[in-house]
Amino acid sequence: MAFCKVRKANIYYEIIGTGTPIVMLHGYSPDHRLMKGCMEPVFVEREGCKRIYIDLPGMGKTTDYETINNSDEMLVAVVELIQSLIPNERYLLVGESYGGYLVRGILREYHEQILGAAFICPLIIPDKPSRTVPEQSIVSADKEFISTLTKQELDDLSSHLVVLNENNCLRYTNEVLAGQKMADVEFLEKVQKSYGFSFAVDEMIFDKPSIFLLGKQDSMVGYKDAFDIIDKFPRAAFTILDKAGHNLQIEQADLFNSLMHEWLDRVKEFND
Repeated sequence: MAFCKVRKANIYYEIIGTGTPIVMLHGYSPDHRLMKGCMEPVFVEREGCKRIYIDLPGMGKTTDYETINNSDEMLVAVVELIQSLIPNERYLLVGESYGGYLVRGILREYHEQILGAAFICPLIIPDKPSRTVPEQSIVSADKEFISTLTKQELDDLSSHLVVLNENNCLRYTNEVLAGQKMADVEFLEKVQKSYGFSFAVDEMIFDKPSIFLLGKQDSMVGYKDAFDIIDKFPRAAFTILDKAGHNLQIEQADLFNSLMHEWLDRVKEFND
């Protein structure tokens, strides 16, 4: 647990393990606990990776970010952090939602250093009205569990999850909601006015092992838009999971772990 001072932020980070660095980038408004909650189980039986979890500016414990005004400057802060923590090292990237958008920004400039990339429910189109998304829906619910919830709790969980049961709701509360409660809402609203990069982000082809994990019921970013960039990732697996919304990593945890292992195996084979 430490802080790294870059030009426009003092970024909180945690490092677990040793070996090949993996930089984990969470989505918009939660904090590093989202990534830690889904990625650490992957490494219970896997060694050789140094996991770097960060809180993006305006989120979690990161401070001194007020002069960041847009996603371009958010990206610069993340790149400066990476260059400070692992200078001249090759590394992996894992991005969830907005974190996946930042990963594409990093790939554009630094693809030669990057060994592979994983995208969890990635933001493809920053402009919300332009996204192709399904309606929010509940596909599975534990009736006994939901009968214990207040109307407010049920309404909140039903707008963010598509599989309602005690385990999913507990993980969502601890890994997602806990971080969102710490977010600087005013700052995030400011950055959202310049949410898209000022440059074309998908100009290059990234030909190293990658994975896109997409939720069939993801009403936030959808899954169809990801296929617009499939040709930019010739070594990527594109997987659409049913019974999975924007919190796919929680709702399909076993498949998530399995697919992450498969991706990491491909990365190892490619780079050995």
